[in-house]
Amino acid sequence: MQIHSPSTQQPVSEVDRLGDEIAELSAHLDAATARLLDLIREFDTRGGWNTGFRSCAAWLSWRVGLDLGAARERVRVARGLGTLPLLAEALGRGELSYAKVRALTRVATPETEARLLGGSCAAGAAWIGAPRLGRLSARIGAARCTCITTRMAR
Repeated sequence: MQIHSPSTQQPVSEVDRLGDEIAELSAHLDAATARLLDLIREFDTRGGWNTGFRSCAAWLSWRVGLDLGAARERVRVARGLGTLPLLAEALGRGELSYAKVRALTRVATPETEARLLGGSCAAGAAWIGAPRLGRLSARIGAARCTCITTRMAR
């Protein structure tokens, strides 16, 4: 698949404005996602889904039309953020994307989230979510955060 850039050049200021608007709207969406995850966590904790559904993810899939895998991931991240207040706050402020938070909740602990958060803003979501991150966390344990933060800061 080839992607072609437009042949006509737009004025730089207009393109910059579009880029700024995209970034601002993305931050608003991430902040709204933080609120959604708070609601999902509360709903899950209260057992609101336990009305004939097997799980909160099954209820989410039915109620809001998420693919079951995506619904499971939302519930997992929502639960994780319940013990990771710094990541939850960064998402709520639109400073971290959902993609980054999703990856970080796989390895962060209350003791390590500050160090992970420090390096995650500069790293791309693709690097944070790389499969090697999970393998690394399984092999190294608590020491993984130093390695990850060092790599992300480069």
